[in-house]
Amino acid sequence: MTVSSGQSAVAIGNFDGVHIGHRAVLAEARALQPESELVVVTFWPHPLQLLTPADPPKLLGTLDERLALLKAAGADRVEVVEFTPALAKESPEQFIAEVLLPLRPVRVVVGENFRFGAQAVGDVNTLRVFGQAAGFATTALPLVSSKGEETTSSRIRQLLEAGEVSAAAELLGRPFRFSGEVVHGEHRGKSLGFPTANLLVPEELASPADGVYAGLAQIGQKGLPAAISVGSNPTFEAVSRRIEAHVIGRDDLELYGQVISVDFTARLRDMVRFASKEELINQLRNDAVAARAALAQSSLL
Repeated sequence: MTVSSGQSAVAIGNFDGVHIGHRAVLAEARALQPESELVVVTFWPHPLQLLTPADPPKLLGTLDERLALLKAAGADRVEVVEFTPALAKESPEQFIAEVLLPLRPVRVVVGENFRFGAQAVGDVNTLRVFGQAAGFATTALPLVSSKGEETTSSRIRQLLEAGEVSAAAELLGRPFRFSGEVVHGEHRGKSLGFPTANLLVPEELASPADGVYAGLAQIGQKGLPAAISVGSNPTFEAVSRRIEAHVIGRDDLELYGQVISVDFTARLRDMVRFASKEELINQLRNDAVAARAALAQSSLL
């Protein structure tokens, strides 16, 4: 348990996805100031949703998911700063005075690519200069790499857009997770013998590329093996993009209205249109076998 001295170690960033690089920032702040309260400052909405509204990033999770991950990574407290047009116009000095100093920081820890203030003119050196005058130390960490790949939220989004969920998991430090409320679909899966839990994909959230994946359906405290379809189901010309998780070997689950999570572990195949219902059923059987094999190889079963 942290024994607070009345001052804090502050980690600042967007922390979208709370990947291995983000967790390294929190771990460094904790290690350098073990007796201080570890306060994480994050921004909502994502600054680029305001600064580049025509091409905003797809978020790797909701705010509630981010808060839970930050707490799990060791944060004693998370301060959510609303990113507004007024905040975007503040100078670095204003940002430090209005956002940082009220937290009574003894140390501030950021990634080496951290930028702040109007037009992103503030950087790590700016933070160090103002910190010396204000009484806090500044520590900047280099980007964390995994298998030669630098860890950034942008890179994880690119990997998901390409369907490379295994590579994304390396940078996240865990499988990519998508959560949502189970909604009614057309009930075709059940009639085919492969009932699915259907999750709609909001426009603002990232998801893997269209295709079929192996993964786990997290229902309550249980992770159940699943074959997961992402897309609009071209065989039946569905229009809404969704994630459909078939829990392998189960046809007794009643999940409508429940919030569940789906963890993606491996890509199995592209999304294709089938010529007949029989051809589709045969492929669904093959997908279930392939999903179990992929999960066994990943040690998640």
